[in-house]
Amino acid sequence: MSDWMPLKRSTTPKTSSVVMDDITQTLITPFDYDSNGTEEFYPYEMPFDLPLSWGIGVIVGASGKGKSTLLKEFGYPEKPMWEDFSSIASHFDSAEEASERLAAAGLMSVPEWVKPYRVLSNGQKFRADLSRSIKHGAVIDEFTSVVDRNVAKAASTAMARYVRKNHIRNIVVATVHRDILEYLEPDWVIDTDKGSWTNGRWLQRPQLDLTIYPANYSIWGHFAPYHYLTKKINRSAHCYLGIWEGQVVAFNSAITAPNGNYKNAYRGHRLVVHPDYQGFGFGPKISEAVAQHYVENGKRYFAKTAHPKLGGYRDSSPLWKPTSKNHMKRKDGAGNTRWEINPDRWTFSHEYIGITNDK
Repeated sequence: MSDWMPLKRSTTPKTSSVVMDDITQTLITPFDYDSNGTEEFYPYEMPFDLPLSWGIGVIVGASGKGKSTLLKEFGYPEKPMWEDFSSIASHFDSAEEASERLAAAGLMSVPEWVKPYRVLSNGQKFRADLSRSIKHGAVIDEFTSVVDRNVAKAASTAMARYVRKNHIRNIVVATVHRDILEYLEPDWVIDTDKGSWTNGRWLQRPQLDLTIYPANYSIWGHFAPYHYLTKKINRSAHCYLGIWEGQVVAFNSAITAPNGNYKNAYRGHRLVVHPDYQGFGFGPKISEAVAQHYVENGKRYFAKTAHPKLGGYRDSSPLWKPTSKNHMKRKDGAGNTRWEINPDRWTFSHEYIGITNDK
């Protein structure tokens, strides 16, 4: 249960003054509103007993209710600057930092990393800005105001995960949206609509129930544009769709893996999460659910990926074990310029062990 505590208002008003010209006076007269041109607003005061250190704090409320005034108590937002003809990835100090920070905002689509900021969609720009804003003491205004609510929730989930993992301290965001609170899991919340604040640790991210269905390979067309490497698919592939809250969010497919050393084996073929839903962790979820299906039916299941986030996850997961090909350079890219650009590129290779009933 939350324990909401009242906010106090300042006894000193903030004022604004304008000249009451004929247009302004004529405009307000039909509404029976009278003004001498001076308006007063008594802002809320910052609670004196906020913690000294936190991960994420949130100021939420409708426009005009004093969020920005309170936000200034923590500092001022910084707007990242972007070079018109440089990739968004080039704005970080290293490829490793770019990977970490872009993932922290849920921007994990490889083709977007090599684009300049100016050509990104509003949702992608929001994620790109967020990736460069997450740091100790960050102040972020209008958080998620310009993006679809699914993008907002996904980005909030990814950000919260990164902040906890890296022990980032004292981030404050201001927003008009309440639907992201459970996904951010903030340490405290100031609500200017309620005129109160609370320790936010009672807020917990809702369980994400991903429903998976077998599908015809033709559905691949919906996801093909978002695969980082190819739009092709093997027509014999077994295809699966991930559905969340009535939306098609993820795709996974598998094909047979003939090998002289083992029989009845399959391997992952295509794995894509729609960009609007990247950050929730749906990629590993659908991958493991499909793999579990094969293992439970007496098959072996293998998977390869070049994506460092997914590969690193499998390296540390007890559900996967590395194969002899794990962390080895690709040898199947002869003539493919994507590999030739980086001849030292290597991949992650694992076999799914899965969940068993063994005690």
